[in-house]
Amino acid sequence: MTERTRRLSRRNFLLTVGAGGAATAAAFMAKSSGSNSQGKDKKRATRGYQASEHVSNYYRTAKV
Repeated sequence: MTERTRRLSRRNFLLTVGAGGAATAAAFMAKSSGSNSQGKDKKRATRGYQASEHVSNYYRTAKV
């Protein structure tokens, strides 16, 4: 193999690996954002701020 052919093969390999990694990351983000958006809405509807004795004690002791 000549030096030019070897260099082009390495360059093509690295471009392919980079493009594959970017495609994998994009697919992962699309999958995870779709499932989390439904779960977050459901979770937010059932949970929220609750003033409890523990919270009151924290604010009482944190006063400056």
